[in-house]
Amino acid sequence: MTPTARSRGRSPVQARTRETATGLVLSAPLALVVTVLFAVPLVLALWMSLNDWPLLGEPAFTGGDNYAAAVDEDLFTGAVWFTLKYTAFTTAILIPVSLAMALLVQRPRRLTGFVRTAFFQPAVVGLAAASLLWYVIYSNEVSPLGPLLRTVGIGDGSIDWLGTPDSALWSTILMITWRFAGFYMLILLTGLQAIPDEVYEAARVDGAGWWRTLRSVTLPLLRPTLALALVLCVTGSVLAFEQFMLLTSGGPSNSTVTVVMAVYREAFTLLDLGVAAAMSVLVTAVLVAGNVIQLSVLRKGDD
Repeated sequence: MTPTARSRGRSPVQARTRETATGLVLSAPLALVVTVLFAVPLVLALWMSLNDWPLLGEPAFTGGDNYAAAVDEDLFTGAVWFTLKYTAFTTAILIPVSLAMALLVQRPRRLTGFVRTAFFQPAVVGLAAASLLWYVIYSNEVSPLGPLLRTVGIGDGSIDWLGTPDSALWSTILMITWRFAGFYMLILLTGLQAIPDEVYEAARVDGAGWWRTLRSVTLPLLRPTLALALVLCVTGSVLAFEQFMLLTSGGPSNSTVTVVMAVYREAFTLLDLGVAAAMSVLVTAVLVAGNVIQLSVLRKGDD
């Protein structure tokens, strides 16, 4: 019998039961929020995906017809390939840039606090506001980029930033890198500062240079933090909506339509809620599977 249980006249079983009940009571509010905001909508979306669900009227069970219609939808399949391309390019650029920024401000030096703040400042701007800001920057009529490029001798300054599929993609990636690099820098900086200084001292004693220390010490010990950053980056890229809706509206010629934009169009323009729900379920399943694979690969061997 534990001292606490003995002093209160309860057996160890009673004490454990009381602790379990306390834990359940304390976790009940969070469980309620998760159930109401996540579990119930997910079940409802799954049920809607199996029915012909009109905006008004009674739903009719259709089985897998909505999934077949979603796969046959040219706009949706094109959006899937574009979203995968956008996710790959964004992740390949954003994570290394954020890691480089975190390494730059890892050690306290003169003006390090100012540089950290400057790097993080874009992250406090809302994504919709950032998209509108960069839309103005990319505009040839009022943009300061045109005169600046002419001043430094780069063409006539009239670059069509959003007028072609490739330029629209890379212009959006540039805006996203500006907006989110500071956020991921902060995550990676937290992981870097958790690495003990003794590890770096041992590497220096062994004669390891900067590159070898980064490759053999920093990156392996930073793997859990990198896994978190990658999952957040991939998830955010797959669910991209505001940046393309405000910058390109899916154009030119539907070349920058993401999967979320395709779902939005199916649900709120065509009012086909069943097919839209089927698209959402497919995106969720792929996203969960991708995150599980990422975490299993990046965390393998951590123990």
